Amino acid sequence: MNTSKDTLQESIAHQREALTSLLQEPLQRLATQCVPVWGDRDRLDALLREALKALPYCKHLYALDADAVQISDNVSHDGLQEGFGRNRSKRPYMREITASTDFFLSDAYISLQGRRPSLTATQIVRDAAGAALGFVGAYFGLRDLPLTRELYEEPRYWRQIKGDPSIRGTVFHQTRADSEMDQQIDTVLGVVTELMLYHGVYHVILHFSSSRAIVWVMQDPYRYRLLDFSELIDPDICLAYPRTPYPTGAQVPSEQVRAVLEAFRTLRFMDEMFYLRSGTLNIFNGLVGLTFSCDGSHYIPYDEFLRKDHDFWIGITPN
Repeated sequence: MNTSKDTLQESIAHQREALTSLLQEPLQRLATQCVPVWGDRDRLDALLREALKALPYCKHLYALDADAVQISDNVSHDGLQEGFGRNRSKRPYMREITASTDFFLSDAYISLQGRRPSLTATQIVRDAAGAALGFVGAYFGLRDLPLTRELYEEPRYWRQIKGDPSIRGTVFHQTRADSEMDQQIDTVLGVVTELMLYHGVYHVILHFSSSRAIVWVMQDPYRYRLLDFSELIDPDICLAYPRTPYPTGAQVPSEQVRAVLEAFRTLRFMDEMFYLRSGTLNIFNGLVGLTFSCDGSHYIPYDEFLRKDHDFWIGITPN
């Protein structure tokens, strides 16, 4: 069972384990039943049609010979579909098969026809002597599978992502130009702090170079709001956002919000070549996002961010 503390990869692994438990036994049973009718297209189709009743989430079943050439039709819940004679040897789910197991659940891939995330479970069919006759394949659309779908928790550790190499290559030839936001940064940071502490803004992206901000508010979390420079320097904007208590579930303590935003100011003016282009703060996951003039980005827990000084950032931003 997945837990809310799973990482993304752990969550995916849990779902794959659940799918394997769901699919392995019925496909093994089907492979055994296929042996007496192997090579008989009509009888294989009939057998696959009956087996499909036990796999309601499966889009279609089919049989392949040892060279991965299809020897049955695609048997779906709506009847037979074209597929006989198709060579599937180059498809991702066939290339991934190993000799370690007779049952294999592929990684997700984009289907050729539907162009949507899919996966295929493949079971080797063996005769009484153990020789491999071919394969039974079961195709699934990812959206249709009966998964737990529990949301993984975003990890709270520092991640650094390199940006466009062409921008990094010219960083020594650029100089920061004062933006409108730079010239009024005290007012801008004061307004944003007020919105976050008292008016329900829980996520902000400050674009210093283009003098704009994007905010999300708790009262309407599914839509963002774009604030241009004229709005960011007008304290009256706070009147347009209802007074909202600072949320108890926030990872960032209310007394640290201003400190994070003030640290953005420090990074913006720290150097003429290496400087902050945009800064992000989300009080619920406690992460700070930074994008520098070299196009490198950092995602870092707010408390770790506040422990780093000017000299530290000057030393790493060229990366």
